[in-house]
Amino acid sequence: MTTPTRPDSHPAATAASPFVGADLCRLAGFTLPTGAPRPVFENDIWDFTQVIGMPAYLAKCARRLGFTHITNPRWKNVAKEYAAAQMTPGHEAVRLLPHANRSIKAIGTIYRELLELVRWLNWLTARGIQHLDEVTEHHCTSFAQYRATHRPNGTKTPHRESVHKLVASVILGLVQYGELFTTDRYRDELRPFAGHTADEVAGTDSGPAENKTQPVADEVFQPLLAAALYLVQTLAPHLVRELETKWHQDAVRASLQSSALADPVTLEEVLRRHVTDRRPFSLLPARTKIRTWGLGNEDPLARVNLRAIAHEAGKANFGPQLLGQMRSAIEKAVDDAGVAEPFCRDATLMERADGQGSMPWSLPLAERDLRTLTQVVKTAAHLVIVALSGMRQSELREMNVGCRVPPAEAGPGLVRYKLASRVVKDKPLGGVADEWVVVKEAYDAAEVAEQLLGAGADTGDPLVTGPLDRTRFTTFRNWVNGPAGQRLGLAPIPDGPLTARMLRRTLALEIAYRPGGLLAAKVQLKHLSVVTTEGYAARPGGAQAKFLAEVNAEENERNKDLVLTEFRRYQQGHLPAGPGARDLIDFFASVDGQLARTGAEDSVVVDSDQQVRDLLASRAEVLHLGVANYCWFTDPSKALCLKLAGTPEATKPLVGMCDSSRCPQATHHPCHRPVWATSAQTKQAFIGSITRRQKAEKARLQTELDRDLAVLAAIDATA
Repeated sequence: MTTPTRPDSHPAATAASPFVGADLCRLAGFTLPTGAPRPVFENDIWDFTQVIGMPAYLAKCARRLGFTHITNPRWKNVAKEYAAAQMTPGHEAVRLLPHANRSIKAIGTIYRELLELVRWLNWLTARGIQHLDEVTEHHCTSFAQYRATHRPNGTKTPHRESVHKLVASVILGLVQYGELFTTDRYRDELRPFAGHTADEVAGTDSGPAENKTQPVADEVFQPLLAAALYLVQTLAPHLVRELETKWHQDAVRASLQSSALADPVTLEEVLRRHVTDRRPFSLLPARTKIRTWGLGNEDPLARVNLRAIAHEAGKANFGPQLLGQMRSAIEKAVDDAGVAEPFCRDATLMERADGQGSMPWSLPLAERDLRTLTQVVKTAAHLVIVALSGMRQSELREMNVGCRVPPAEAGPGLVRYKLASRVVKDKPLGGVADEWVVVKEAYDAAEVAEQLLGAGADTGDPLVTGPLDRTRFTTFRNWVNGPAGQRLGLAPIPDGPLTARMLRRTLALEIAYRPGGLLAAKVQLKHLSVVTTEGYAARPGGAQAKFLAEVNAEENERNKDLVLTEFRRYQQGHLPAGPGARDLIDFFASVDGQLARTGAEDSVVVDSDQQVRDLLASRAEVLHLGVANYCWFTDPSKALCLKLAGTPEATKPLVGMCDSSRCPQATHHPCHRPVWATSAQTKQAFIGSITRRQKAEKARLQTELDRDLAVLAAIDATA
C-alpha cells in the first residue's frame, strides 16, 4: 500500500498560488470609489464594504470575508484560493478545472460558505487532522450530520436541510477545486458522501422544486394587515406633522449659541409664557443625568428639563448659578403650569380602528417613545408594500427615495401606480432596474415611508434602512398588542411565525384562491390580481412576472383541489346544479368509469387522490371561479359572457359579466349557497320597501328574486 502524496511534497505544491498579489476587485470586476482600499489576495480580511452596487439587503459583516480564525496556516491559503475561485470563474487557472462552477457566486453566498469552511477546517484540526489527505469519508459524513443538527455554539436543533446542503457543498467544493490548491488538498481517491451531490446528501433532490414557504396563519395575517393599513392610512399623517415640528425644533436647537442661560430677565419671560399659555414644562428624558445642576432625585425640579427651558431662551444649556438664584420662581411656575412629555401633547381626535368612537391619536410622548412609534409606522408601511405587492425583501431594500413613479391614467377613472426598484437575485452585481405595478395602498405606503425619513432625505437615498426581520415584526406586534395599540382599538396580533417571504407566499395564495380570503375585507382582490397581471404585461421578464408565475401555479393547484372535491362529492351522490351540471356530471361519470376499468384490469392499482387528480387535470385547466358559481370554460362559443360582450374569440371568460343561471358552462355548488341566499334576502328587503308607484322596479326585482330562489332550490335539491 502506498502513502498518498501530500501537496507540500508534490512538485506542483512548490509553485506559487495563481492568485498571488491579485487585486481581487479587479479580478471580479468590482467597482470601488476613487481612493478606496483595494483588497488583495494576501490579506487575511477581504473588505468589500465599499464596492459599488452591492445588494442593499447584504449586511456589512457579509461584505467582509475573513480568514483569521482558521487555525492551520496552510488551510488559510486553501480557503483563500477556494473563495477567489468562486469570485473569478473566468480566471485562467480556474476555467481549466473540469468541475469548477462557471458562474460568479454572490459575495453573500461566498460569505456563508466561508463560515462553514472555517468551521469544517477547525473541526478537523480539533480532531488531530493536520493535512487534508488524512480526511476520510467518515469525517465528511460526521461533520455534515453534526452541523445539520447543531448550532455553531453546540446547542442541538432539529435537522436543517439548508445547513446540511450548505456544509455538504463546501466539503465537495474542496474536491471540485482540489487541483487549484497549492498548499494542501484531499487525496485523489476521496469521494465524499459516496459521490452524491449536496442536494442528495441533504435529501432535497426530490424532483421539481416545491415552494415550502408556509403562508402567514389566517389568525395572524388578518389583524397584522388591518393594523398596518390603519397606521399608514389614518395615524401616519398626524405622526408626520408631529415629526416635522420636531425636526424644525432640532434645526433651531442646532443653531443655538453654545453658552449657558444666565439672564434672570430672559428666564422670567420664558416662565411667564408657560404659565400664561398653560403650557406644561417638558419632563426630563428618562435616564438623563441631573448632576449638572446639582439636583438630587427627590428635588422638586429633578423631573423638569431645564435644558429645554434654556433652548426656549435661545441658549444651549441652563447655568447652575441661575438655578440657585431663580429656584423659587422656577418652582412656582412649574406648580402653576405642570410638567408633561414634550411631544404629541395636543393630539387631535382620530377614529378608532374598531369604529368605537374617537380619541386623540396619541398620548403625550417622550422623545424615545416618539422614535419607537416612528419605527412602528415605518414597519407598517414596509409591511403594506410587501403584503400587497409580492415584492421580495431584497427588492424592497433596493427601493430609494423617489421610487414612486408618477401615476399614469390608464383610462377614464383608471390610474396605474408603479414603484421602481432593482432586482438583485440571480442578477449581475448592481442588479437590474425594474418596476412593480401596485395598488394605491402600497403606493401610498411608499409615500409615508419617504415622509418618515425626514426633510434631509434626498432622491436616491435608501427608502428602507434596515431589514424587515424578526426584531421589527416583534416590535410591531408588541406595540399593537400593548396599551398604545389597544387604546386605538387595534385587534391583537397572536404569536406566530412571520417573515417577508411568508407575506409574499400569502399574497400569492390569496389572489389564487379569490374571491374568498382575508384580504377582501381591506383591499380589493380583483385589483391585486389586475395589477399583478399588468406588471407582467408591462415587463414580461421582470420580477413581477415571477410572482405571477407563483400565483398561476397556486391557481392550478387550487383548481385541481376543487375539482377533486367535487368529484368525491359526486361519488357520494351529491350532484352539482346549474345549466352546466349535466356536462360536468357526464365528465365525472367518464372518470369514474375509467377508474373502475383500471381497477378491474389491475388489482394493484389504488384509487388514490393523485391518480384521480391526473384524470381530472384537463377539467381543472378550464375552471374559473366566479363569486357565485364555477365556470367550466370548455367551449368559448358557448360562453354567455363573451356573447354579451361581443368578444367570441376571447380565450378567457369575463367572469364579472357572468349570468350563471343561464350560461351553459356554469355550475352551482353548496359553497355558493350563502351568496345566493344573501342576494335573495337583500332583494326581498328592497321589494318590501318599494312603493306602489314603482311597479316596473318591483317587477324587475321580483324577476331577479325568482331567479335567486330557483338557484337556491336547485342547490338544495341536488345536495
